Amino acid sequence: MTTVTAPGYADLPRLISLMTGDEKHTAAAESTLDVLWVLYDRVLDVTPANFREPGRDRFLLSKGHGPMAYYAVLTAKGFIAEAELATWSDPMSRLGHHPDRCRIPGVEISSGSLGHGLPIALGTALGLRARGLTSAKVVTLVGDAELDEGSNHEAIAVAARDRLENLTTVVIDNRSSTRGWPGGIAPRFAVEGWETRTVSGRDHDALDEAFTTAHPGRPLAVVAVVEPKG
Repeated sequence: MTTVTAPGYADLPRLISLMTGDEKHTAAAESTLDVLWVLYDRVLDVTPANFREPGRDRFLLSKGHGPMAYYAVLTAKGFIAEAELATWSDPMSRLGHHPDRCRIPGVEISSGSLGHGLPIALGTALGLRARGLTSAKVVTLVGDAELDEGSNHEAIAVAARDRLENLTTVVIDNRSSTRGWPGGIAPRFAVEGWETRTVSGRDHDALDEAFTTAHPGRPLAVVAVVEPKG
């Protein structure tokens, strides 16, 4: 009898290589790879079996341009068939250059237009609280350049004041913001009342600890530092 082993972290580069046609966004994919893997492999309670359940954890990819790493991780976790990756960039493929929540199992939001993921995550966390589902985690991933969008800062201010403990924002810091962040990214969240942690975006154990260590009564911002873009 042949035993079929599910793809793991070591398979992700091969899975990404099956998707061609949007190479200009390769850096966007590579910068998120390790964070995505740690979230889906160690942190989030969301699977192909439960992704429609009200009490599931939610992951919102705001940094939706160049989602090859996202598709690769979803494939490794059983949401997408590996054979489908080769259809990437085909006009008829459901694997578009931006993820489509109506077409891909496990995708919570259609994204790629920057500045929307964190505000939507805020609303999602508030909605779960209203339904009494406060143990469900809501995690959104944004880029450091995406924080140039003002809508994020309105959400940052509201989330801490509403003490949304089940909300986590992970910022991929590849030093690509237009004007940079004097003093670093974390203080922008901390001054509003968020718990903040800055770690290497390539260190799986450090990411795991940052995501899972308790932060009572406050939302969490994890700044994941990776190589500078370009």
